[in-house]
Amino acid sequence: MDDRRLLGKLQVSSVGLGVQNMSRTYQTTIPTRTEMHRIIRTAFDRGMTFYDAAEAYGPHEVERILGEGVAPFRNEVVIATKFGWNIDLETGARGPGLISRPAHLKLAVEGMLKRLRTDRIDLLYQHRVDPQVPIEDVAGAIQDLMAEGKVLHWGLCEMGLKTLRRAHAALPVTAVQSEYSMLWRGPEQEVLPLCAQLGIGFVPWSPLGVGFLTGAIDGRTRFAEGDIRAIETRFTPQNIEHNLALVKLLTAWATRKQATPARIALAWLMAQRPWIVPIPGTTQMAHLLDNLGARDVIFSPDDLQELNAAVAAVAVQGERLPPAVQVYSGVEAPLR
Repeated sequence: MDDRRLLGKLQVSSVGLGVQNMSRTYQTTIPTRTEMHRIIRTAFDRGMTFYDAAEAYGPHEVERILGEGVAPFRNEVVIATKFGWNIDLETGARGPGLISRPAHLKLAVEGMLKRLRTDRIDLLYQHRVDPQVPIEDVAGAIQDLMAEGKVLHWGLCEMGLKTLRRAHAALPVTAVQSEYSMLWRGPEQEVLPLCAQLGIGFVPWSPLGVGFLTGAIDGRTRFAEGDIRAIETRFTPQNIEHNLALVKLLTAWATRKQATPARIALAWLMAQRPWIVPIPGTTQMAHLLDNLGARDVIFSPDDLQELNAAVAAVAVQGERLPPAVQVYSGVEAPLR
C-alpha cells in the first residue's frame, strides 16, 4: 500500500502527527518531554513524515519539542508550522488579536527556524487571516522567504473562500488546514470543492473530534478547568447524548473492519479525497500506534457509500467552537 499523498506538489505520509498538546494536554497536564521525543521518533520509524506545529502552541515550546525530536532525521521529514497570532517574538507571551504584517512575519520565521533547529520550514501556514493585512502582502512576504530558502511551501488555516482564491492567485497555495471530521463536516460544502478546483491539499485538524470519535468521551464525561471542550456546546451533557450516535456508528464499523473507532474515523476522512491528510494529535504512544493503523483500513466503493450515508444521517448538535474562537474562522482579508 502506498502510504504517501500529495498536498499540492508536497509529498507527505498519508497520516501526520499534530504536536499541539506536547507541551500541555487538553486536560492541562504537562507531558514528559522525553516521552514526546519517543513518540515523534516512533512515528518516524513507522513511516510518518509529516509533523504539524505552530508558534502559538506553547507558545513557542511545542516548536522546541518538535525540533529536538526530529533533529536526528530532520532531512527525511516535512515540518509544518504557523504564524499569525499575536505572540511576543522574544518571550512567547500571547497578546490580543492577530499579526500578519510582513516585517513581523519575517521576524517570526527567524524565531521558528531557531526553535525547530532547522534552516527551512517545509510548509508555513497563516494560522488565521489578519483582517488588517491584505493577503497579497502576506503572500509577498512568504515569496521573499521562499527566495531566501527559508520557506518551501505555504498554506492558510480556516480562511474565507475569497481570501483563499486571492492568496492562490498571488502565490500558489500548497495546503489548507481547517477542522474536519465526522463531528464537523463544514468544509464539505465549499472549502473542499474549491481546493479540488485549485489543486490545493487539505489537512484536517481535530480529525478525531478532540477525542470524541475515539469513544473516550461519553455522557458521564466532565472536563477539567482550562480544557476547551468544557466550553464547546457540542459537548454539553444533552448534546453529547445525541452526538454519541456517531460513536455508535464508528464502533459498529470498527467491529466490521476489525479496527478501532479512531482508525475508522481517520480512514473515512482519507477516503473522501486522495489529497486529504489528517493530523491527529496525541501525547500517548498507544494512541499514536492506533492512529497509524488507519492506513490499513480499506473501504470498497459500496462501503464508502453506505458509511457516508450513515454519517450524513446524524445531525450533530452544538457548535464546534466557543464564539470567541469561532469569530476568527472564515475571515476575509482586506483588499489592498
